[in-house]
Amino acid sequence: MGGSKAYPYGSTAAVRGHVLAALGVLKVATADQIHRLTAPGHKDNKAFRNALLDLSRHGLTVSEGSARDGNKLWGLTPLGLDAAAEVLGRPAGEMGSTARGAGRSGAPHAMAVNETIIAITRTPPEPTRPLRRTATAAARPDAETAAVTIPAARAGLPAVPVPSAGFAPAAVAGVGSVSSWSTEVAMALPSAGRNRATVQTDAVLHAPEAGVPVLLFEVDNCTESADVLAAKFDRYRRFFRQKTKDHQGREVPVWRTLYPPTFREGYPPVAVVFNPGIRTGEQALKNRMNRVLDLTREFWSGSWERTGGPGGKSADGYRDYSDAIPLLFTTLPYLQDEGPFGPVWWRCGHREWQTLTDALANGDDIEAWHRRDEERRRRREAEREEAEHRRTTWENKPKDTQPVLPAPPPCERCGRPITGPFGADDAFTPPDGRHCASCRTDLRQQPMTLRQALFGKRPGT
Repeated sequence: MGGSKAYPYGSTAAVRGHVLAALGVLKVATADQIHRLTAPGHKDNKAFRNALLDLSRHGLTVSEGSARDGNKLWGLTPLGLDAAAEVLGRPAGEMGSTARGAGRSGAPHAMAVNETIIAITRTPPEPTRPLRRTATAAARPDAETAAVTIPAARAGLPAVPVPSAGFAPAAVAGVGSVSSWSTEVAMALPSAGRNRATVQTDAVLHAPEAGVPVLLFEVDNCTESADVLAAKFDRYRRFFRQKTKDHQGREVPVWRTLYPPTFREGYPPVAVVFNPGIRTGEQALKNRMNRVLDLTREFWSGSWERTGGPGGKSADGYRDYSDAIPLLFTTLPYLQDEGPFGPVWWRCGHREWQTLTDALANGDDIEAWHRRDEERRRRREAEREEAEHRRTTWENKPKDTQPVLPAPPPCERCGRPITGPFGADDAFTPPDGRHCASCRTDLRQQPMTLRQALFGKRPGT
């Protein structure tokens, strides 16, 4: 591709804009990382190398060294930082500083932060001008055709090596875009005197469209001790506890002046991305994560508030996260394999690998208690309604009728029932089954006939 006098390497304005935006966020990166972050649909990173060279002729970019894989590292000059602020639409004061000198040591930490951002963002490849291919897509799979197999949720922590520079994560959905990120964000801590203490976050993601209003990232290359990493969360909590006054004189947290509300109880979540590389094995990584989890327990566990118990109420409770930092663990290989929406997040206090949405949710907070309490109220109401229904049904039940006995035969003498009126004296006139009590009495009082006298029988017997 031929160039012009102003841009002899033939770069386009679009690619130069991608380069400025990427370096404005990442501060220092390789051409390959810029390519994968901003426009993975391009055939290769040659257009980005040309753009970097053209921008360097105008004093906007500078290269001061190479990464440990041999790729040249690029950064912005102060003039380039102003140009990147214009491309990103941010105030120049929010752009931070340039990364001068970072490339002289290979910038291993910056490279891990860049790979984390690439693995989470996963910019979808946009259609580009068709280029003539020397081989068919079936014979040479690339970012557009390669199928990504998403493994099942893991039970352990396998030390998967970091993919090579040609890794293309665009086949799995990502979160946000280049403009959704900020890196090396310094947050001032309360301090006395002229020495202003700060806590510096490696990267901050703003992606409200994905349910992530704000998510802070710490990238750990597993080179420093777990105690050093865990100690950083004490500074985080000191910053989150700071208060200030708003324009109406009301006291509000300082972090709310910097970040949007999370719509969850507690402070903004912090995710630790472990990058074991080839140095840290599976068991060593597990031990490190467990060590950090134990050392930071007071910062993420919250406090248990008990409800119920005496008075016949069942014991229950909830966890108060108002002074807690939601702490998430993941690894760079997991993010590169499955993306941010896979079950690659371990929320400290939870018991399994989860998706990002489930990991950020407080499953045992006061809102969960309110839901359980409402369920208990509904259950009690249903039981009362059932008891009332049973009582009403019993009260309205028709009375049991007495069994109807067959009518007794009439008296053969008078035709009245043989069961005489109540109180009739049957002592001398036992029932005979043929006459009523009155007729039996009359018949007994009649004089005996000759036959009765001879045979000893009374009439009617």
